[in-house]
Amino acid sequence: MTDMIFLVISAVICGADDWYKIELFGKSQISWLRKFVPFAKGIPSHDTLGRVFSAIDYQEFGKYFVEWGNTMSELTDGEVVAIDGKRIRGSYDTNSGLNAIHMVSAFATENRICLGQVSCQDKSNEITAIPKLLELLAIKGCTVTIDAMGCQTAIAEKIRDKGADYILAVKENQKELYEQVEKVFGITKPASVDIDLDSGHGRIETRKCTVIDDLKFLDIEDKWKGLKTVIKIESERFIKSESKTQNEIRYYISNLPANAKSMNYKIRSHWAIENNLHWNLDVVFSEDSSRKRKGDSAKNFNIISKIALTFISKEETEKMSKNSKRFQAALDTEFREKILRI
Repeated sequence: MTDMIFLVISAVICGADDWYKIELFGKSQISWLRKFVPFAKGIPSHDTLGRVFSAIDYQEFGKYFVEWGNTMSELTDGEVVAIDGKRIRGSYDTNSGLNAIHMVSAFATENRICLGQVSCQDKSNEITAIPKLLELLAIKGCTVTIDAMGCQTAIAEKIRDKGADYILAVKENQKELYEQVEKVFGITKPASVDIDLDSGHGRIETRKCTVIDDLKFLDIEDKWKGLKTVIKIESERFIKSESKTQNEIRYYISNLPANAKSMNYKIRSHWAIENNLHWNLDVVFSEDSSRKRKGDSAKNFNIISKIALTFISKEETEKMSKNSKRFQAALDTEFREKILRI
C-alpha cells in the first residue's frame, strides 16, 4: 500500500490524471521509485490501482489526510479557513443512477492548503456535511467563513465550540435573518467603516465594508452563539473591456468585534478556496473531466489531487506556474524530489 500511494502521488504531481497514465509513469520511473520504496513485485497494473483505490475507505483515508495536512501547515491566529462545496462533475454514473459527488472542503487561505473534506450527495446536503467537517479540524483561533448555505445556528455554535470565530454569509434563503439584518443597516449608526480599492485583470473594484455592533434592533440576536456584529459589503466593479459597472450588496453575521478593515480582508480571503483550490483542481488537475466512478475511487483521487496540489503550491520557484512545475517534475527527478521534500 505504501508503494502504491507513493507511486500515485508522484505520478499525479508529474501530470498523470488516470490509472493508465500512472501505470506508464511507474514503469518508466521504476529505478527512481525504488530509491525510496521497494516495489518488490514491480509496478501494479492500472486495473489493480483502480480496484485498490475504489476499495479504500474514503473516510479513513480522509482522516489520515487531515493529520498529514496538520504537519504541512501551522495555522496562524485569526487565519481565515474558508469552507465551500464543489461538485466533481465527471463522477456521475447514469447506469447505476448515482449523482455526481459533491465535496465540501476547508481551505486555509494563508497557508494555501486544504485542511480536510467530506462528501455529500448535493449542495443542499452541505448543511449536514459542514458540522462533520468541522469535527475533523483543529481550527482554534481561526476565522471560519462560509457562504449562505452554511448560515445555520447549529453551525455557528459548532464553530464557537471548536474555539474559532465565524463570518457567515446571509442571503434570501434565510429570509427572516436577511430582512432583520437589512433593517438594522437602515436604522443604526455604523461602528466601523472601511473602503478597499483593488485593480487588475482589466477591472477596478471598490469594496466598502460597514459594520454594526449595536444589535438592539436585531430581534433574533439570541439565536446565534456569540453574535456581536452584522456586516454589509457594497462592491462596485468596473470592467474596462466592456465599459460596464456592476454593483452588489452582501450581508454577513459574525461573533467578531467591529473592525471593518479586518472583516473586509477576511471576507475577501474567503474566495481563495475558489481561486486557489477549486480552480486548480478543475484547470490544473482536470478533475471535472475525470470519469472515476467505481466505489470510493473519485473521492480518494480527490484527496490525492489535493495532496499533489499542496506539494506543488509549497514549492516556491518564482514565476513558474503549477502546470509548468508539473511538467518540470516529470522531466527532472531532482525538481520532483524538491517538490516531494525527499
